[in-house]
Amino acid sequence: MSPVGWQALGQWGEDAARIEPIAGGVANDVWRVRVNGRLAVGRLGARSDADLAWETGLLQHLDREGLAVPVPIPTADGRLFVDGLVVMTYVEGGPPQTEADWRRVANTLRRLHRLTEGWPQRPGWRSSTDLLHAETGTRIDLGAMPTEGVARCRAAWARLVGRETCVVHGDNNPGNVRMTAERVALIDWDESHVDVPDLDLVLPHNAAGLGDGAHDIAAQASAAWEAAVCWDDDYSRKRLAEVRAI
Repeated sequence: MSPVGWQALGQWGEDAARIEPIAGGVANDVWRVRVNGRLAVGRLGARSDADLAWETGLLQHLDREGLAVPVPIPTADGRLFVDGLVVMTYVEGGPPQTEADWRRVANTLRRLHRLTEGWPQRPGWRSSTDLLHAETGTRIDLGAMPTEGVARCRAAWARLVGRETCVVHGDNNPGNVRMTAERVALIDWDESHVDVPDLDLVLPHNAAGLGDGAHDIAAQASAAWEAAVCWDDDYSRKRLAEVRAI
């Protein structure tokens, strides 16, 4: 992102400053920043105001309910984002490493799902079952994928029809989990949207305790989603290869 975009950081106070970039952001420019003398995280991207309002509103709700998440820090005049820039609290902790750690992650994800039943869809996004009929949604364009691959993905998503929906984190890899002895925090909500909760529960060691049939349905639907959302690179091709032929 152009440094021009970072000029908006001044809206968080005269002493607000960038410190160093944080690796791992694909769609955004993410930095450690200092705001009001405290370490924070700044994320600059091209999301719409409606999209950012949805995400920051969600994070505030989860924080109020006691879930450990990055909390949006308002500007001096109370705004939660300016020109695509969001500033959030810095979350300490390390990634899950043991089966017991992943069970704690599963419990946290299930709490997220309970807290967001009936939540409205993120603006511009589609759920996996919406994509049985829609072609596009934010980063997904099924028209860019091989026809046979789309058919396999849709067959996997069709097995989710009729399930209750809620907010899913959407990218709960170890790098997006920050654990301490006291709590499990989820960071990087860039892929969060409303969908079937099973998509979040395909975890190492089957830590969510899904039965064989439920795990197969979730794993196939998750592989299909990840193939579609980041098509076309090596990772997405690998994920599509995991989706069974019809």
